[in-house]
Amino acid sequence: MSAPLFASRLLAALKDEGLDVVEVGDWRHHDRNDKGPWGPVHGVVIHHTATSGAKSTVRTCYDGHPDLPGPLCHGVITKDGRVHLVGAGRANHAGLGDADVLRAVIAEKLLPHDDASDADGNRAFYGFECENRGDGHDPWPAVQLTAITKAAAAVCRAHGWSERSVIGHLEWQPGKVDPRGFPMGRLRELVAERLK
Repeated sequence: MSAPLFASRLLAALKDEGLDVVEVGDWRHHDRNDKGPWGPVHGVVIHHTATSGAKSTVRTCYDGHPDLPGPLCHGVITKDGRVHLVGAGRANHAGLGDADVLRAVIAEKLLPHDDASDADGNRAFYGFECENRGDGHDPWPAVQLTAITKAAAAVCRAHGWSERSVIGHLEWQPGKVDPRGFPMGRLRELVAERLK
């Protein structure tokens, strides 16, 4: 169980991991805290955006949609490997997911199958949306995959978590498929290597 990182600490953790970070708008005060608590936090959820085009993707994740206000994550990782910070605090990204998965993340154990939607993920997880159409054909450039690894490792390092605190949206919420195009098990291996 951890208190969430303040915006300045999150920014510093990402930069310390060697990431190129872009601060978008008033991201430090952009949140959904009026809809529920932010924290304690237990892990990081990786998503794909199902969009293309860095500028429009970042704008959408900052502003949200008519039926889902932004921020839609904490950071957007574009294909060029940059992390665009769009929110600090509670964000509309994880939604309701499996409480058994949350317990496994907290205990840093193997994940069970997600078959319920009975726990508030927006309260418990940082979210990184990664620019990709999510159709299984849109490529994941090496620079972007490296940035995803570094971003997840940065948050884990700041909290003293292991790679087991990094999950995909598809491992959290039944019916989700993101991120499509790379295996989460391999991403966790890469995060573990960075944390050594």
